[in-house]
Amino acid sequence: MSQSEIMLETRALVREFKNPHGDTFRAVDGVDLDIPKGSILGLVGESGCGKSTLSRMVMQLLPPTSGEILLQGENLTALPAREVRRHRLDFQMVFQDPYASLNPRMTVFSTLAEALRQRHPRMRGDSMARSVSELMERVGLAARLMHKYPHEFSGGQRQRIAIARALAPEPKLIIADEPVSALDVSIQSQILNLLAGLQRDLGLTMLFISHDLSVVHYLADRISVMYRGRIVENGPAGEVFHHPCDEYTQRLLDAVPRIAH
Repeated sequence: MSQSEIMLETRALVREFKNPHGDTFRAVDGVDLDIPKGSILGLVGESGCGKSTLSRMVMQLLPPTSGEILLQGENLTALPAREVRRHRLDFQMVFQDPYASLNPRMTVFSTLAEALRQRHPRMRGDSMARSVSELMERVGLAARLMHKYPHEFSGGQRQRIAIARALAPEPKLIIADEPVSALDVSIQSQILNLLAGLQRDLGLTMLFISHDLSVVHYLADRISVMYRGRIVENGPAGEVFHHPCDEYTQRLLDAVPRIAH
């Protein structure tokens, strides 16, 4: 695959921390990933394996100890902060807890308008109202709800608002960090179907992070399995799910709930 076909690439990415005793440990240990444009990479592993640390580095919220993060071939880790801010419009994040990620003092309209102005700073009035309405309808929410506050919505509705906010700056890449794990099982499939539809309709590239291999298999084109900071398996989603090579992947697969017959 040529460099021009890859949206996101990490090279030998490392993040070290010190524990309370002063010892250094690697939360992310030499991770190489690449996500082709318009595809979904599922990153799966148990809590504490380094997935969220990796996502925070990709989002430029946490600097790597070493290694590189390339967005469309440009090394973000070598850019000054001002340039990183300029590029940040191109990658947005959907967090695990939609209530914690939304400002409780801002209406949906204010939240989405603020995000829209990142890309369109002069947008105001009727144009803004139309754009907010279109965003809400795209994620399955009635536009008439735009003047309500986050606490007036259900968990699934709040996650739809958070997804709309991530879409507002017209990003090329979405990082979704456990976006359905805080939701009721009955709502999870609705949000997964929404994300799949958005990715298809908008041509988005997505890094989808989860501890649940079945969820990742449902959505992703390819799966990378992370264990203790390292990628231990990588391949097409169906291949990894049905024919795992690594023992840890098999353990994740064994943990997937199955309906007894």
